[in-house]
Amino acid sequence: MNSFSNNQGSWLSWFLRGTLILLFLILFVKLFEVQIIKGNYYRALSEENRIRHIPIPAARGRILAKNGEALADNVAIKKRIKFAPNGGITITEDLTDADPSEIITDYKRVYPLGDKFAHGTGYLSVVSEDKIKKVNPDCPEKGTRTSGMLVGVTGLEAQYECSLLGIPGEELIEVDTQGKKTRVLGIKNPIAGTDLMTSIDYGLQQELASYMDKKGAAIVTDANGAILAFYSSPSFDPNNLTSDLFKNTDLPLFNRVISGTFHPGSVFKPLVALAALEEGVIDKNFKYDDPGVITVNTFSYNNWYFTEYGRREGLIDLTRAMARSTDTFFYKIGEMVGPINIAKWANVFDLDKITGIDIPGETKGLIPTPEWKRKTFNESWFLGDTYNISIGQGDVSVTPIELNTFISAIANNGKICEPHFLLKDSSICNEIKVTQKNLDLVKEGMKAACDSGGTAYTFFDFGEKNKGATVACKTGTAEVGETGEPNAWFTFFSPIENPQVVATIVFEKGGQGSQIAGPVARKIADYVYSR
Repeated sequence: MNSFSNNQGSWLSWFLRGTLILLFLILFVKLFEVQIIKGNYYRALSEENRIRHIPIPAARGRILAKNGEALADNVAIKKRIKFAPNGGITITEDLTDADPSEIITDYKRVYPLGDKFAHGTGYLSVVSEDKIKKVNPDCPEKGTRTSGMLVGVTGLEAQYECSLLGIPGEELIEVDTQGKKTRVLGIKNPIAGTDLMTSIDYGLQQELASYMDKKGAAIVTDANGAILAFYSSPSFDPNNLTSDLFKNTDLPLFNRVISGTFHPGSVFKPLVALAALEEGVIDKNFKYDDPGVITVNTFSYNNWYFTEYGRREGLIDLTRAMARSTDTFFYKIGEMVGPINIAKWANVFDLDKITGIDIPGETKGLIPTPEWKRKTFNESWFLGDTYNISIGQGDVSVTPIELNTFISAIANNGKICEPHFLLKDSSICNEIKVTQKNLDLVKEGMKAACDSGGTAYTFFDFGEKNKGATVACKTGTAEVGETGEPNAWFTFFSPIENPQVVATIVFEKGGQGSQIAGPVARKIADYVYSR
């Protein structure tokens, strides 16, 4: 019995000793893990709880009109940083009982012109989740994108994102166990984004926006492509973006100046005239006796003057045909030059290409050909198709900026320039191989359109009212389908001898070009000359 008790006590003693040794071993291993193996990790964790990295927002670069007026600006906003004991921070606009050490300056983007230049500036939006913590490959020096960061989505804000975007700073501070700031350990100052100087004429932009009260688009440039005013209607206010904008069936976010494609109607006729002259099928002596209507099999192709008044133009040359926008004249010379050559010269003048304007989202027009029709519809090309494209109808479509760039090339004596917002010393231009005398003849016709007896009656007294200023222009009324109002176009440049301004206006399903777009064009021209 005593032997059993002694053995039992000896076993219990060894068990307790073993357990104690095991516990010490576990404790030793844990201490070794904490202090040796994971020492750096826990020290870093401790540092993170003690040391905080506070972001310092950087102001985004401003977008400025050519005389320094702000098109996109920043308003400083005070915000409070709250420190949590666990190492987190919260940024809030609630400054109640805030300590001065908790206040930082952030910036709110504002657009002084509101909806008057929205499609030019574009707008900002919070960076998408899939791009957070990733570098913008176009400007890696700006660092990674962070949660809540605002980036350009459209317009100049998107195009010049890398230069407008600033580089945030950082303040390194130490906090106590309660999360209270105790001292500043270091600071890296933010670098503001670079201001963007544009060619926009602030006053003209306001004027133009006030005239565009219907769905449409307008652009005003100098002869070398510098954009003076730019407007798409309807517009939106980038200061107040709502979800309703994306549901609006009038598409206020859609940039009609660069992305809207429209049948051009008679504003396309200068291209057909140049194609016929350059191909040698007509010259300045060519005359045509307007019959009022041309019949092909069972189809009739009327001149607008015959349709509206039952009258004929009589024997006319190119200048008179341009001035009066005589459809039958252009049917005939279009037939003579042919669809392939019309498309060829449209390509020469970039009417089937994007212009390269320095904002994203541009689309290009369409100049149909027999091959295109065969591939698209598996149909043959008919003479009626040629007649239609000869007056800018049928499947012909252009963007307002394409048309304005083409008219600029006529004004510029064959120099075609890339339209641009960025104010710079020189434009990107290319010389087109086109005969000067042919350009002069087309200019003569466009000048006659603005003189008494032409179609642009709103400009008949322009020279008289503006100290003898000269102007060349073209009206356009493009049918859209079989019913409804046509697209109303007007384009002009002035003065003819040394063009300083080129403008194009289109109202989508607005009506007659001379009646609807013409008065707006005249207001633009008067405003420019008044200064």
